Amino acid sequence: MPCIIFDFDGTLADTEKGITETFQRTLENMGRERVDVARIKGVIGLPLKQNFTDGADMADEDADRAVVIYRELFMDIALQTVTLFPGVKEALKALSDRKIPMAIASSRGEGSLRELSHFLGISEYIPDNHIFGVESVARPKPAPDMVYAILARLGAKPEETLVIGDTTFDIEMGRAAGAHTCGVTYGNQPASRLKTALPDYLVDDLRRLI
Repeated sequence: MPCIIFDFDGTLADTEKGITETFQRTLENMGRERVDVARIKGVIGLPLKQNFTDGADMADEDADRAVVIYRELFMDIALQTVTLFPGVKEALKALSDRKIPMAIASSRGEGSLRELSHFLGISEYIPDNHIFGVESVARPKPAPDMVYAILARLGAKPEETLVIGDTTFDIEMGRAAGAHTCGVTYGNQPASRLKTALPDYLVDDLRRLI
């Protein structure tokens, strides 16, 4: 594939602990009780506001406030816990050595993505201008808009692009854009759920791409 688009959370980086703990602390900050972690994991991959409306039954106004609090807390918590999944750096280096353009399509904000990318040492493979976050497009995942924006930036076609992610939202986004899709089974959703989105491929280790 001449172009590969990766999701970030649950695909390249293991951010689950940081996300769930920041979510819970945000609820506590707002005087709310913690929720079951399974509810939080079920909405990872969607825009942050929707995480709170769907994962904590918040009204729009409360969810807007939660987003602000979450973003103030996240980096301090995440940098203590975030790591790359096994094999990720090896896979990215091998693909980079083959001159394959790579990009990130995430429901996370661009600033956070770039900071984490540099912190984890993968910015040499995926440059900042190939990172697309929730504010990059009008419609978030699972709409295909982010894939279209990346393809326009990289000069690639959907049929020669592989979209890789750990959630059905990633697979649905890629399929809607006419791209090939690959689910990773080590992230936030199990293989059984990923299969419902009909990915072209499933891998349990990113090194399988090589």
